[in-house]
Amino acid sequence: METIYQAHINLSRFLSADGQALQALPSWTETPETLVRYYRNMVLARQLDNKIIALQRTGQMGTYASLLGAEAIEIVLGDLMQTSDVLVPYYRNHALQMLRGLSLADMLSYWGGDERGNAAPAMGEDFPNAVPIATQALHATGVATAIKIRGEKRAVVTVCGDGATSKGDFLEALNIAGVWQLPVIFMVNNNQWAISVPRALQCAAPTLAQKAIGAGIRGEQVDGNDVIALHQSISRALQHAREGKGPTLIEAISYRLSDHTTADDATRYRRHDELKSAWEREPIKRLQTFLHQQGWWDEEQESAWQTETRQMIQQGIDQYLQQSDQPVEQLIDFLYAELPDALKPQRERLIRNAQPGGNHHE
Repeated sequence: METIYQAHINLSRFLSADGQALQALPSWTETPETLVRYYRNMVLARQLDNKIIALQRTGQMGTYASLLGAEAIEIVLGDLMQTSDVLVPYYRNHALQMLRGLSLADMLSYWGGDERGNAAPAMGEDFPNAVPIATQALHATGVATAIKIRGEKRAVVTVCGDGATSKGDFLEALNIAGVWQLPVIFMVNNNQWAISVPRALQCAAPTLAQKAIGAGIRGEQVDGNDVIALHQSISRALQHAREGKGPTLIEAISYRLSDHTTADDATRYRRHDELKSAWEREPIKRLQTFLHQQGWWDEEQESAWQTETRQMIQQGIDQYLQQSDQPVEQLIDFLYAELPDALKPQRERLIRNAQPGGNHHE
């Protein structure tokens, strides 16, 4: 028997669950700036997440997908991506989108049912949220193909959950990315649950990262609760893409500490002891402990930042709640490049009925 191919998947981790260094740390961690910035942004993301859920529970927000437990993945990606890179997101990337320039008010507008928040000028060339599972992976390969044809030194980043890796769209995207050596990063947030389906029932393989092997691309696993490990892995992948060396699949191991969305009740399918154990590995406390040990963060700084983030979030919420409604005729105006004659009377009726005293039974 002749072995014609062998492969392995590496797991990257620098900090233990209780914030202790497990190996020699990269030189950039010798100064506090980056790690403190990561911590501050994660705290902001979590506070915002809690506030949005409160808005939804009081009828001021639509169904919402929490990012609780995935803050480290979002924040590190947002920090390391360049403005010229392109993000092709899914529905759990709100913190990442804000670090890319999307205002809090615009982000809230999207979740409040206003599509203007999904096409804000600040998004630049970044794509709108993908709600269908895994379709964004193929969109990302299309963008990456254009970038490669143009010879540009840019990277495309797309994010999905572990459940999305079971979809044909995802596997097709990996295949074409490998064949064409596209500058794209597939970031898999393996939060262990595809709504009510656990990771163990999603795929028989021991890792999701090894799906890269069949596509002939780089694949690795990283502790998604460890900002240092994420920084190292994402930095390498971005450089790899920008230098024209091809795609990377990163499986970030995290845990969805929330319900799947505000329309879900995870207590119906998830054990309490499993959730309790996951909270002991979450990213914010882990980094906070490390920063305390280094003397780079203290209770006074924590209190001041918590207060500042509350003010920032409330300002964005006020802007969101004060936004005027869209003109009713926009239900029709963006359906066609040129409005068909058959829709013109309907458009006129919409406008007329929306006016004070309009015939709402017409």
